[in-house]
Amino acid sequence: MAVKTSIIGGSGYAGGELLRLLLSHPMAQVHQVTSERNAGKFVFSVHPNLRKRTQLKFSSVNDIEPVDVLFVATPHGASMKKMEEFRALAPIVIDLSADFRLNSPDGYPKWYAHDHILPEMLTEFIYGIPELHRDEIREANLISSAGCMATTSILGLYPLFQAGVVDLSMPAIIEAKTGSSGSGNSANLSSHHPERAGVIRSFKPTGHRHSAEIIQELTFDGNVPEIAFSATSVEAVRGILATSHVYLKEPMTDKEVWAIYRKAYKDEPFLRVVKESSGIHRYPEPKILSGSNYCDVGFERDPDSNRLVVMAALDNLMKGASGQAVQAFNIRMGYEETCGIDFPGLHPI
Repeated sequence: MAVKTSIIGGSGYAGGELLRLLLSHPMAQVHQVTSERNAGKFVFSVHPNLRKRTQLKFSSVNDIEPVDVLFVATPHGASMKKMEEFRALAPIVIDLSADFRLNSPDGYPKWYAHDHILPEMLTEFIYGIPELHRDEIREANLISSAGCMATTSILGLYPLFQAGVVDLSMPAIIEAKTGSSGSGNSANLSSHHPERAGVIRSFKPTGHRHSAEIIQELTFDGNVPEIAFSATSVEAVRGILATSHVYLKEPMTDKEVWAIYRKAYKDEPFLRVVKESSGIHRYPEPKILSGSNYCDVGFERDPDSNRLVVMAALDNLMKGASGQAVQAFNIRMGYEETCGIDFPGLHPI
């Protein structure tokens, strides 16, 4: 029997991608999709790729009905205001916003410039990167999907920090390049075509809020890493490439580094270690991942130092948002983890 699902906040890019995935999911039935400014309109009026796929119309959040699983894709700061109401509507809630990603309320004033209004609920949410928290997700009723640039950076670096081979006396330096869809579908000057076209623009060289998630998930045995994170806009619609620089405690061969990644990711359905000896696709790149739930990870050793350059790429709307949420949904419901999200991407595109 199909699981009855609804989406709160379905008019944005992440909400639309989530709707696309759930409409094709063999074990999910989409009951309602909300949008306050589009209530009463067909969902395909906002998401034209869904023409002839559904006749659903947007509902108001005030008219939402009980379901089995509720997905929340509202702007940051909104879901915490209604999470108690959402929990009363569904036994399982998967939140794609940042409102419940951090384990401690102390991080919200620093990284989001506001206090958390439900601090006691933070410990009830499981951080939704399956490769890190699969066992907890299997039993969780509250799941918080990770940030897109955080997911990319964490999946690139996690095996190294887990293995304890990184020199923590040096900062991990991360430069993440991201496409325009990561900023959402609300028009502003930065998304205006003459300003965005052809751009390579630093927009958050320091203080990016995804730093908090990266620090949280790369902390092992109380050893808090120093993370120097920068974000850059590039002329692409989808995709993130995170290039990270870390220093190893001791010199390591390619074979030794490869063994660390293989141990961590060999059984992961959506993680691929990409390191070819030749060709234009010898390192991870976002373009070929468009529409897929894969995260590709690669590395290159600096022959003149203990520096290791790690490259990770994904589609920010899939593995960085909606695809990862459906992956967590599959795990929680006991379905095949790849169910409904096994599309391999397109090439060329």
